Amino acid sequence: MKLPTPPPARADMYSAVFQRLEPGGAALAAFTREMEKGPAPGGKYRHWDSLRHVPSPKGLRAEDVWAARKMARMGLYRMVPLLDKRGEPFRYALVDPVLERLHRIDRDAAGRIALPERTATEGERDRYLMRSLREEAIASSQLEGASTTRRVAKEMLRTGRAPRTRSEQMILNNYRAMESVRERVDEPLTPDVVTDLHRVVTEGTLDGSGPFRQAGDGIAVYDDQDQLLHAPPPPDQIAERLERMCAFANEAETGVFLHPALKSILLHFWLAYDHPFVDGNGRTARALFYWSMLREGFWLAEFLSISTVIKRAPARYAKSFLYTETDDNDLTYFILAQLRVIELAVQELGEHLEQKSREVQEARALLRPTVDLNHRQLALLSHAIRRPDAAYTIASHRRSHDVAYATARADLLDLAARGLLDKRKQGRAFVFTVPADLADRLKSLDA
Repeated sequence: MKLPTPPPARADMYSAVFQRLEPGGAALAAFTREMEKGPAPGGKYRHWDSLRHVPSPKGLRAEDVWAARKMARMGLYRMVPLLDKRGEPFRYALVDPVLERLHRIDRDAAGRIALPERTATEGERDRYLMRSLREEAIASSQLEGASTTRRVAKEMLRTGRAPRTRSEQMILNNYRAMESVRERVDEPLTPDVVTDLHRVVTEGTLDGSGPFRQAGDGIAVYDDQDQLLHAPPPPDQIAERLERMCAFANEAETGVFLHPALKSILLHFWLAYDHPFVDGNGRTARALFYWSMLREGFWLAEFLSISTVIKRAPARYAKSFLYTETDDNDLTYFILAQLRVIELAVQELGEHLEQKSREVQEARALLRPTVDLNHRQLALLSHAIRRPDAAYTIASHRRSHDVAYATARADLLDLAARGLLDKRKQGRAFVFTVPADLADRLKSLDA
């Protein structure tokens, strides 16, 4: 990854602009017009690394335009309790693109999107939740180097088999961490909770002793070309910085209103910036984001997979961190990037729900109206029609729908008794497979 070009030094930039532009001249008028465009013209909050390539108005240099942009932003900055390695605070600007995206998240992630009416039972909700937990566990691990395929990973999580590789162990750990986050929503955040969450994320995958960085161990963030991207604060600050982060997470009132989605995003950045652990910092940071979103009432967050969106453009994710660090600790870059990730995840969830609703209806259409099958059985048959090579067990069906063993067993035995699945013994367990003529059996099924 190419490191962003740092912006001009602030003091030198301002003095150079006003020394060069003559009072009453055309260039100064052009500079004033640039300031009037505001902090994010056209909805784009550009970093110097991007803005320097944009053609400047006549009489102005890129440095002049950057000075105008920074002056427009200065009055909007709000400080947060996170400090950098020099003790300087991080800040963000409530620019229009941030406000617009927060509005859409308020509208969508706190209640607008619901399960399609035809599939809106409690059981269907649990099935979609299990799918989301699996997707996030897989994608978050792949972001950190897990190399197994989605299909193999989903098969492991669905069947409950033991992981065979370190990559599969990472995915299983992430899945368990996401479940743990759901269970801890009502608990205050403490350093012990953070370290326990990290323990779940890294169980069986860490080499060496102790989870925390130590002096001289050289732990930092590098790209795949071994280029240094981020050197975290010294290890002797970890304990104090964790305490400060937890206090921020638990604080209901700060004196200045902080949108709860912004708070969740800032927690994500905070832990990633401090990088307290030897490994697993990114996965723990994303788990903290989910904990905070759910705690703040964004119930839809448990159905989203932000890592799936991030994984499609990992360089953009990394660049949002780098832009923040290289431009006066301006968190607006990271905030805008993560708000966009949330928006896309919400959009993709809506598309997924519509698709699954259609699939259930297609499976239902193949059945005689009088055949009484529950939503879990319909979902399985919909999957079986699309995947005739699939095999099902009581354990996999139970995990897919988060139901009791007896419920899963009854579902599958009923489908086998109706002739809609073939049943055979494999070891001590039953395996249910898809008949080659399933579609014909569905069409001719006698109620």
